[in-house]
Amino acid sequence: MGEVELSCRAYVKMYLHACLFPRCSINGLLLSTSSANGAVCVTDCVPLLHSHLPLAPITQLALTQVDVWCSQTQQRIVGYYQANACVSDSSPTPCALKVADKIAEQFDNAVLLMLDGSKMSPDYRVPPIVMYERKDSRWMLKDKHTIMLRQWEETRVIAGQMLESGDHMQLVDFDSHLDDITKDWTNQKLNTKIAELASPANGNI
Repeated sequence: MGEVELSCRAYVKMYLHACLFPRCSINGLLLSTSSANGAVCVTDCVPLLHSHLPLAPITQLALTQVDVWCSQTQQRIVGYYQANACVSDSSPTPCALKVADKIAEQFDNAVLLMLDGSKMSPDYRVPPIVMYERKDSRWMLKDKHTIMLRQWEETRVIAGQMLESGDHMQLVDFDSHLDDITKDWTNQKLNTKIAELASPANGNI
């Protein structure tokens, strides 16, 4: 499998999802608009759950709805992310492996990304992520040199700014959407804010 690039938008939303529910395990789906030359560019993510992660019916419902939305917006599901409630544990759980396996059935180069809660501080200089790829029917640690987070320094600053200004409170995951269906799980408002902060006008390109 080739390189994986993680966009600013995808990382910031994952980070804010974990910050919004610091005592919970959280998970979500990684999306891409293209897959060129074997490389996977994760352009966005959809936050899913912050409670009852192993609950299969809700996960299946979310996967189906996100899949339909992706087909309407020229995107596809290319991976899965999760942060465990125990910050010192960034190992994939049986639930993470199960959902990632399901995604890999539809997309050969699927990735499984675990957020490392022990390194989630805005001051931490290295991306707090552990990534796995599927090889010979098993999920193996991916070579760090094939994982790219372009403009990491800017992305880290934007994530910290948004957390400080309380923008994580605006994030809607699928769980919250099921409680109140008027809430937008595609998080278009947050996407706009991230794009504004990352724009050349703000010197963050």
